[in-house]
Amino acid sequence: MSRRTLTRLTSNAIQKSARLRGQVALITGATRGIGLAIARALTAESCNLILTARDENSLTKISRELASPKIKLLAHPCDVRDPHSVDALFRAARHHFKRLDILINNAGIAHANLPVEKLPLPIWKDVLETNLTGTFLVTQAALAIMKPGGTIVNNLSVAANRVFPGLAAYNASKHAALGLTNTLREELRPRGIRVIALLPGATDTDIWTTLWPEAPRKKMMSPASVAAAVVNAILLPANTTVESLEIRPTAGTL
Repeated sequence: MSRRTLTRLTSNAIQKSARLRGQVALITGATRGIGLAIARALTAESCNLILTARDENSLTKISRELASPKIKLLAHPCDVRDPHSVDALFRAARHHFKRLDILINNAGIAHANLPVEKLPLPIWKDVLETNLTGTFLVTQAALAIMKPGGTIVNNLSVAANRVFPGLAAYNASKHAALGLTNTLREELRPRGIRVIALLPGATDTDIWTTLWPEAPRKKMMSPASVAAAVVNAILLPANTTVESLEIRPTAGTL
């Protein structure tokens, strides 16, 4: 291999590994599962990160893992259900970065398999407040500092356009969040902000401990596979949008 060819390949590799250099991404629910996988994938693209989750200890651990001289990283705990907590997160974000290019609304919870007649109201409210109201609050705050060319990715699950018996609160929260996502996309077109509905099928994350403890994990997708698809969608030209990104295991619905 000639020196010129080697130099060109090295240059291309460096450019590819820094395609999001200088951009700022905020990820909710960033300490595990798909959120953590997306954080790792964006770190590989030299993207600056704002990581948030409710568990401060896990947040500290993950921020240490991802810390790099190539990026700036802010870890700030936040309960997306609480407007005051969201306000505090964005005060810190504005202080450190002053702008936002990418928002990943990933924070979400599920509940045990229960028919509607046995589903306690507190569980219903907690799931809706986390999966729907949390997405609304974080997005509303983010839009104040997001410039044209930005991207919002809402992690919704395939439960956003189909139903699974025994998961009424989860189904309802994801269906409603899809409606919010589709509305946002239309409202933000004039601002040049892309909105992606991420609908992953069965992915090997901790949520199955609640949903289905005996689920066949080996048939599921890895969070890293979902993250790779998300980053590829973000990297498309600014005038191109993957509006709905449904990813499923090759085995289909488990």
